[in-house]
Order: sequence, then C-alpha cells, then structure tokens
Amino acid sequence: MKRDEIWECNEEIVSGNTEIFEPDQLLSMEQRKGYFSLAEESAARIKDMQASDRPMEKLQLLGPNELSDNELFAILLGTGTRGMSALALANQVLIAVGNHENLMTMTIEELTAIKGIGLSKACRIIAGLELGSRLQTRESIRKVDIHSPRSIADLFIARFQYEDKEHFIALLLDTKNRIIGEVRVSTGDLNRSIVSPREVFKLAIKRSANAMILVHNHPSGDPEPSREDIQVTKRLLEGAKILGIRILDHLIIGYNQYYSMREHDIIE
Repeated sequence: MKRDEIWECNEEIVSGNTEIFEPDQLLSMEQRKGYFSLAEESAARIKDMQASDRPMEKLQLLGPNELSDNELFAILLGTGTRGMSALALANQVLIAVGNHENLMTMTIEELTAIKGIGLSKACRIIAGLELGSRLQTRESIRKVDIHSPRSIADLFIARFQYEDKEHFIALLLDTKNRIIGEVRVSTGDLNRSIVSPREVFKLAIKRSANAMILVHNHPSGDPEPSREDIQVTKRLLEGAKILGIRILDHLIIGYNQYYSMREHDIIE
C-alpha cells in the first residue's frame, strides 16, 4: 500500500471532532486517561501526525501488538460517523461498554444503541470478536491435556462463563487421543428434544472419531448436574458402547468451576 493511500485510510480513522461519554466506573484510571488522550489527539489531521500515531501505518510498520485497544478497534470500525472520527468513535464505544468482558457479550441491539454505531458497524464488531475468539480457542485446543478435566474445563470456562444459553459441545478424538475436531451439537436448554444421541454420533462417525469428550455449560453458574444431565449422559454412553466409540468424560461448566462426570464416577 502506498503512503498516500495509507494516509487517506487513516484520515478517515483519525481526523474529525470528538464526543466523549462519561467513563464507566469499571474502567481503570489508566484506561480512562488513555481513551481521553486518544480522543483529544484524533482531531489532528493525519498528515500532521507522526507515523507512530497513525493506526493503519503503525500497524503496517510495527505490527498489531504495538497498537492500543482504541487503535485496533478504530481499524475494525473502518470509518467514523458525521462529525466523529473512527478513533473517537472507538474511544466512545469502549467507554460506553465499560470493559472488555461487556463488549464480548453485547448484542447487535445493544451496540446499535450507542451513538454512531449502525447495523453494519455492529455486525462488523461482533464478527471480528467472534473470529478472534474462535482462533484463540482452536489454538488452545491444540495444547489441552485431554487426560486432565481441569485443563479442558479451563478452556471452556473462558468461553462460556458469560453465556446466557446452554451450549452442548463434543470434542472428537482419534485413536491416539488427539483432538481432531469440535462440534456444536446444540444450543438452548439441555433436554431430550435438543440433545439427540443420533446427532451426536452422526457427527462423530462422519469425522471417524474414536472417542469423545462432552462439554456443556450451565448459565446459572452452578455446574452441579441436573437429573436431565445424567439421563442424557447415560443414553449417550449406551449408544457409544454399541458403536464402539468411547466417551471419556462429560464436563459441565459453571462460573469459574466445573463438574467432571468421570471424576464423580458417573463415567467409568
């Protein structure tokens, strides 16, 4: 990309007037100072700024690790809105949501309620965050110790602790107990109509899985299994035995805690 093209792209991101929301109490003082400082700087014209202050050029020259949250978010937004640069808009959104955890769980409706965020930008934000989350999960799965319920639970605690719906996941393993895939069996309440043994095993057979580890979350935060959880697990164990597929464990994820059915001898 030519320098003038980089300037043109960055001018959309950095130039313009700013409008700042009151900072949420959940933000640290350091974050607040950083966000307000960036908002003040965003009124400058791009060609008057040093290269190290231009988000896109800074990304090209130094790499993404050298950009602040505001700068990365501004590039994700692409453009600002009338009277507000993308950098100022990014600053406004981050202050409005309060912290990164809140941002990860915001809906399209909640994002579009923020001044300057329309449907297109809201979808771009959610898609970018989801892609980053998936890539991080896939990398973490490669390193997980499948013989350690704690290791597997930590992976899914990070993913599910803010979810308000139940998700049923099957980790598929090969003959050497290496994870070869992850499939989402269902989303919603855990009951017979949603968690179908037929669907679980169809996916396992399709991937030639030799074994599985089942995982689902409890949005309540309490990982203690319900009667339905145990009934579904027993039905899956019966089906797995017929098909010659081993179920190594069924983990229930709560808030910063988990329940392993193997550790509690429900699965032998």
